[in-house]
Amino acid sequence: MATTTRPQQDPAPHAEAHEPALDEHTASALRLWVIMSRAQAAVTAQASADVARHGLTLAEFGIIEALYHRGPMLLGEVQKRILVSSGGITFLVDRLTAKGLVERRSCEYDRRARYAALTDKGTALVAEIFPEHAAVVARAMAADHSRRAAAGGQRPAHRRTRRRRAEHVTAVPPPLLSTTLPSAVSARFRRIAPRRQTAATQTAGAQ
Repeated sequence: MATTTRPQQDPAPHAEAHEPALDEHTASALRLWVIMSRAQAAVTAQASADVARHGLTLAEFGIIEALYHRGPMLLGEVQKRILVSSGGITFLVDRLTAKGLVERRSCEYDRRARYAALTDKGTALVAEIFPEHAAVVARAMAADHSRRAAAGGQRPAHRRTRRRRAEHVTAVPPPLLSTTLPSAVSARFRRIAPRRQTAATQTAGAQ
């Protein structure tokens, strides 16, 4: 027997709910932030599961991936690239050293500085798993885009427009697909507001 599926409607607001008094620009920015956060969480979950198959956390994979594509780096440089604390980077490099994937090297110009570099084992591992990991991230991004596009087809036209307005900010520049997603997306988000404000100012001046 055929059944009819009705689109779900938003429930009526609770008597104690308070509607935020926001202008359209601020409300759109907050909605965009929610969309981006959910997309990030979905992609990060799949990326984490992929590297876990090789006995790595996403932060550990981020380190060896950065060293593979950039070469040996000072620990402070690695820390800035994967967005962890100084104590955190020391702990992570220690773990990777224990696994035989990373080694510390002295700096010939500064005895206090230490470089992190991949061992032969670490280089071979990244060369083996990175192409598939990049494909996993690409598929996760495409799947999230498809889900949001399908959901947009069941929403009013003005909400679909807002969704389409946000689509272009989900692109992730290579390399470091697994670890730069949050920073890359947030950086592009931070540039949206100034651009809109500048455009509005130019329009007002032309009038």
